[in-house]
Amino acid sequence: MHMLARSELILGGQRSGKSRRAEDLAIQWLAASPQRHAVLVATAHVGDDEMQQRIVQHQLDRAQRVPRLVAVEESLYLPAALKLHSTSNTLLVVDCLTLWLVNWLMPPPGVPAPAQGFQHTVEQLVHTLHSLPGPVVLVSNEIGLGVVPMGKEVRHYVDELGRLNQAMADACERVTLMVAGQAVPVKGTSQ
Repeated sequence: MHMLARSELILGGQRSGKSRRAEDLAIQWLAASPQRHAVLVATAHVGDDEMQQRIVQHQLDRAQRVPRLVAVEESLYLPAALKLHSTSNTLLVVDCLTLWLVNWLMPPPGVPAPAQGFQHTVEQLVHTLHSLPGPVVLVSNEIGLGVVPMGKEVRHYVDELGRLNQAMADACERVTLMVAGQAVPVKGTSQ
């Protein structure tokens, strides 16, 4: 394991080991001192039974692997949640930006679209990342490596996630790409 960066973006495909790496960083952070805390900011919104089962399984796995990782949910207002929970001795883990973008572009039925636009919120997130007193780890999917998807909405989503990932990579000190459970350094030093 390497030293924790002030901010790190962990990218990868589905089941590439992104969340596990973020959890490992939280374990390392927490092990360094009993005065340290870690907060998972979960962005998933339960849309169907299968998603509910995935969320429950993630919660069970996390509770076993990282019992001191406290979870909070925030599906839209991520900059405010980070400001609220960040302290100099608290690691924030955002899992994940991919679902956060889904919530913005395709709000669940009955949830009003936020008044502020998504691009404004991304700008707020970048500013927030630079001003947080403690470290933060962001998890996101890298989905733009394949063929151009069919359907206007899917192409729009892939484009927006690519832009979001670029903005977060620019804002973070370290970027790590997960491939088959292996961490590949993209930006920043790795030890």
